[in-house]
Amino acid sequence: VQLQASGGGLVQAGGSLRLSCAVSGSRLDDYAIGWFRQAPGKEREGVSCIGISASRTVYADSVKGRFIVSRDNLKNTAYLQMNSLTPEDTAVYYCAADRQGVLRAPGYYSGGYWRESRNYEFWGQGTLVTVSS
Repeated sequence: VQLQASGGGLVQAGGSLRLSCAVSGSRLDDYAIGWFRQAPGKEREGVSCIGISASRTVYADSVKGRFIVSRDNLKNTAYLQMNSLTPEDTAVYYCAADRQGVLRAPGYYSGGYWRESRNYEFWGQGTLVTVSS
């Protein structure tokens, strides 16, 4: 399974970007997809996750209300729509696939376990998002 993240770039504060995560080598609907980011000098953090069911979405508090995660299984692609961007959103963004997604209970998402990198078996290469003030 390979993941290809794209859509990053330079944007002014208040602007928007949409990241894409294209999955190849397998069906997207076999995986839950997580989005992570790593800012310079900081640890990687979980941003959002979408379960096998597109109705199961979770967000970090820092992006809630501004970011929207989605998936298009026909296109084998997941998305992260990022609105009202701030300089604090500047980071390399990664998508990752969890092949145990179909087995995850609701508590996995509500309890924040989706944020743990170890729960994702496959990772994309990252795309840089830079937000200028």
